[in-house]
Amino acid sequence: MAHPADAELLAPLVIDEVLIRVLRSAIGARIAQIGQAESGVQRVAKAVTWVRAHFAQPVAVETLADLAHMSLSSFHQHFKAVTSMSPLQYQKVLRLHEARRLMLSRMMDAGSAGREMGYLSASQFSREDTRLFGNAPSRDIAKFRQDDVSWNEAAR
Repeated sequence: MAHPADAELLAPLVIDEVLIRVLRSAIGARIAQIGQAESGVQRVAKAVTWVRAHFAQPVAVETLADLAHMSLSSFHQHFKAVTSMSPLQYQKVLRLHEARRLMLSRMMDAGSAGREMGYLSASQFSREDTRLFGNAPSRDIAKFRQDDVSWNEAAR
């Protein structure tokens, strides 16, 4: 590979070897499904795309299963295999990350960001945010803002 002419000839073979080794591994069958049209992974990807585009709206898992052309139980199984979360957990994580982004970028308070993400109560939002991120949202956001101020002052 030290010689450009050899590298040009051998590089495609090395890539093929890596792909073959990955596809023959324990996760190879799942990886192969990613490229297959209308595989379980592709159908779940449609549902994931919908959730990402509409995460602040209420979602019925039955609607997502219909979108993926799967039964409810099959959809749950495939969704969890692809994302490591249930559909509702996935939506919750998206909402919490977006609320955090809103608090930092728009200087929103936790209650307003939570309401914008569809939470009916500030306490429910705060509990779920704390469960995911480890600290109360107001405390984390204040720390991030302080760190940003410190970083900006140091950059001057």
